[in-house]
Amino acid sequence: MPSTGASAADTRGTDVPDATPPRSPRAVLTGLFRACHPEPALAVTALITVLAAASGRSPLGCLLVAAAVCTGQLSVGWCNDRVDIGRDTDAGRSDKPLVAGAAGPRTVAFAAVCALALCVPLSWASGPAAGAAHLAGVAAAWSYNLGVKKTVASWLPYALAFGLLPAFVTLGLPGRPWPPAWSVAAGALLGVGAHVTNVLPDIDADLAAGVRGLPQRLGLRRARLLAPVPLLGASAVLVFAPPGPAGAAGWAAFAGTAVAAVGTVLPARAGSRSRLPFLATLAMAGTAVALLLLRGTALA
Repeated sequence: MPSTGASAADTRGTDVPDATPPRSPRAVLTGLFRACHPEPALAVTALITVLAAASGRSPLGCLLVAAAVCTGQLSVGWCNDRVDIGRDTDAGRSDKPLVAGAAGPRTVAFAAVCALALCVPLSWASGPAAGAAHLAGVAAAWSYNLGVKKTVASWLPYALAFGLLPAFVTLGLPGRPWPPAWSVAAGALLGVGAHVTNVLPDIDADLAAGVRGLPQRLGLRRARLLAPVPLLGASAVLVFAPPGPAGAAGWAAFAGTAVAAVGTVLPARAGSRSRLPFLATLAMAGTAVALLLLRGTALA
């Protein structure tokens, strides 16, 4: 899945050397942890692992899924912060580990490459079809970090990365079944919604830096109005598309996710960099997975 930290990059400053004085090993580890965007990385890893278990993956298979997804997420998060160092420095983002000096650029770049190198065999361990699906999603996320985020197609890597996650789960099962179309569609819609909610706090700064992804081209007001649309679409697909009646739990889940989606429309306090809309998106994804488990709906 694409990076879920700072929404856009200014490639200036990509040759910034590691700051001095030398950091302690503990400080480096803390900086690396903060730079990997731990909340979304852990959330995505946990949700996909749960889906894998519910769909019939063996304990070893679930472990491989978790390791592959986790290393992929780590690589994308570290890549994002390394690419964004120039923009974050210019914007005075002292909350970012590289800007604050908690981690060095070379260290973060090395960590990103190492995580990506581990992700490749871990993904292929689930089989060639499943591995190809997952690595295609990771490649889409890296493409977002490395420049697609600045184009009108900025939504596409998110749609691909999220939409391919169900395929990673099912293509590793016996018989390599393709996931239901509704699961791919829901994942893609969640990805688009996550993209919009992720960039909302940074749209003005992005425009000042010359970054013109789709939400930035729309502007803050229209992007905020757009955000609930794919999220509501994903919720509707997950509640009503799987076999069987939605039931009371399904309608309750749809109502809850609808409230969370509409909440992304509410304007933030002036000058706020609140990530609540994006965190609400992660919560919606968790609710959707919980609903599938309650209904006994597997991906294959």
